[in-house]
Amino acid sequence: MSTLVQYILTPKNKRHTPKLEWLCGLMFTVAIAFAAYELARLPGLDHIGQMAIALVGTVIARQFFGYPERFRAGIQFASKQLLRLAIILCGLKLNFGTLLHQGPMLLLQGAVTVVFAIGCTLLVARRLKADTSLSLLLGIGTGICGAAAIAAVTPILKAKEEDTAAGAGLIALIGTIAAIGYTVLLPVLPLTDAQYGVWSGLTLHEIAHVPLAASAAGPDAIETGLLAKLSRVLLLVPVSFILLLIMKRRGHITSGTPVAFPWFLIGFVLMSVFGSVTPGTALEIPNHVMAILQQAPAFLLAMAMVGLGLHVDLRTLFTKALRPLAAMAITTVLLSALTMLLIQYVY
Repeated sequence: MSTLVQYILTPKNKRHTPKLEWLCGLMFTVAIAFAAYELARLPGLDHIGQMAIALVGTVIARQFFGYPERFRAGIQFASKQLLRLAIILCGLKLNFGTLLHQGPMLLLQGAVTVVFAIGCTLLVARRLKADTSLSLLLGIGTGICGAAAIAAVTPILKAKEEDTAAGAGLIALIGTIAAIGYTVLLPVLPLTDAQYGVWSGLTLHEIAHVPLAASAAGPDAIETGLLAKLSRVLLLVPVSFILLLIMKRRGHITSGTPVAFPWFLIGFVLMSVFGSVTPGTALEIPNHVMAILQQAPAFLLAMAMVGLGLHVDLRTLFTKALRPLAAMAITTVLLSALTMLLIQYVY
């Protein structure tokens, strides 16, 4: 922090040092992510989560103080490169063996969830005359894994940074409301603990939302919930390839043009395989290191949310986001209701 303070106190005409500006911008995101982490430990705010607090906080700050241009290089590094690293590390949470052994039906249901979420969001968005680009991002985030999925498909869809930021923020908002609502409704739901866990995993947006909701029904619900959620996360790679083919066919990506495919998704898959096959071998990651690696994505994503949040100008985005938000909210309610009915017959 001393470097950041020193930079701020230095006269503007002596601040033109790219490396220092990059470092200060990066430290700026670290400071806000850490503040969000501490706030997320407070009663009440612990239901919102570090990432949502960092995002919402920077969105609000942007409206009053504008974008900190001097920190742009470091902030963009956090919102792009560190976000990709966070997604790769998230692969450690996906156990291929457990998923393939216990969850063939979950994979099918996960595919149905993804198709329904994207299709329903776009259909409702069309009826509401909502922005198609933002609505598509919201549909993908709703169907797969929230802000991480939105970030993964952004380079393929050539989405604007403000749409990516708005999508991440809206996903965090609706997902948090839904997760808290699930825990409130649990006593009156016609579901067993295991069914409730699967329902949470198949319908909630972010990975963090699933244990938040499922914990109300006990450890078994958390396990089944995460398994169901991870069956959707696995579909992030094939969905990205499908979108890439669609973009090429429609001419948005012409033949011979370099494609900014998010190759970090391959790293996500490789990390998942590595984490699944190495336990009990010489390559097994020690427990204390694994604990750090599994916690790191949340902090890195919070840093990335700082960069995304600073790109949101509510004065120009507010009218554009209301209808996509309504489309996503309607889709979330329909997805939750239909999935609950399905689970009662399947499980």
